[in-house]
Amino acid sequence: MFARTTTPWPLVALFTAGYLAPYLLPTTVGRLDSGLPLSATQAGAIGSALLLSSASAGFVLASRVERIGARALARVGLTLAVLGYGTAALTSSVPAVVAGAVLGGFGSGTATTVSATGIAAQRDPHRITTLGLLSVSALAGAVYLTVPHLGPGHGLPPAAIALTALAVWPVTGRLPERTATAHQARRPRDPLPHLRAGLVLAATLLCWSLAQNSLWGVSGRIGLTQAHLSEATVGAVFAAALGAGLLGVLGAGALGPRLGRALPVGAGTALIAGCIALSASATDLTGFATGEIAWNTLYPIVLSYVLGLAASLDPRGRWAVLVGSASSLGTAAGPLAGSLLSAQAGFPAMGVLLALGLLVITLPMTAVALHTSGRPLLSRAVRRRGGTPAVVVAASTGTPADALAQVAPEQPVVEIPIDAPAVPAQQAYGTAGPRQASGTPGA
Repeated sequence: MFARTTTPWPLVALFTAGYLAPYLLPTTVGRLDSGLPLSATQAGAIGSALLLSSASAGFVLASRVERIGARALARVGLTLAVLGYGTAALTSSVPAVVAGAVLGGFGSGTATTVSATGIAAQRDPHRITTLGLLSVSALAGAVYLTVPHLGPGHGLPPAAIALTALAVWPVTGRLPERTATAHQARRPRDPLPHLRAGLVLAATLLCWSLAQNSLWGVSGRIGLTQAHLSEATVGAVFAAALGAGLLGVLGAGALGPRLGRALPVGAGTALIAGCIALSASATDLTGFATGEIAWNTLYPIVLSYVLGLAASLDPRGRWAVLVGSASSLGTAAGPLAGSLLSAQAGFPAMGVLLALGLLVITLPMTAVALHTSGRPLLSRAVRRRGGTPAVVVAASTGTPADALAQVAPEQPVVEIPIDAPAVPAQQAYGTAGPRQASGTPGA
């Protein structure tokens, strides 16, 4: 397993490299539209292909990190990211840009898979996830502020992602080579624990991300055409929203597990629904800025708790990877869904529909958080030395049950047959009193 250090910075760095591409998707798509002979729809399709490739990496590699090894797999992912995004940045050929985006997306998804698996093995997955979100938010904000001053062209955003992957490469040396022993490789594949809860969480987070990115994909058009703001003003609002996102990540880290998982996930999603409706119906600067800034403040808070919840479902990190990949699918489909909804119903009606959808999925997301809170997340009780189930020990001491698995190895349960004489049949009762040593029972 991954070493449970105080702060596993290699995992945080890998998380940053993997999540940077989705965070820079708006500027990446915008630069493709303006810098290449592509329409807005075609540029958005390239961005969707990038995210779909990233999601596919998670689905393919979710259960293979232990067998391949975190270090080797992380280096493969970073290499693909450098080659793919570097190719997309250095060429003006549209087919080469598409191929580079897809290859780089698979590399980003591979890095995200390794980081999610490692974070799930930590004692406090929520804290490590918060640090990763803080790191990628800060880096994305810096890129958003820097890229406009470096000149036009489509290559700057993918070049930033490629350079980040290259910078993270040295820290992969601190990742384990392999996390599956020969004994584990020979044993049957462990089934996914908490299958129902994991499937519900993956399906709801797909819809959750779809709603978020449906608004994000058309937020610029809302500010320009409906709120009648200038491009500079809309850009300033987005910059303020990114700063608010950093504050949201810091707030999530400060809260930690004090409020549990159900309240941040349920109440936070309900508040996000209100922010989406407000932003989509904005007709002036006040409404537009309030909705966008409040939304970007709440978004990373809820996301950190949802990812922490997914990590707690399986100490091997498979649910964290699968849930994150489902979120990437929603992210990829979001801009297209937002464009279709706004074209058919208008921005205010689109906001209402997205808000109602978020309120509907709030119920199952909160139910999963309530169902898995306050009890150890193991598929079955594993007995340790002394015969005490690990689940009972965890419940009585407050220790996570998967943490106990690191203290003592699992002990096999062996049935030992005992040859015992048959119990004689009960005879009639006699009178009370002392009996002779040779007397028979009931005499």
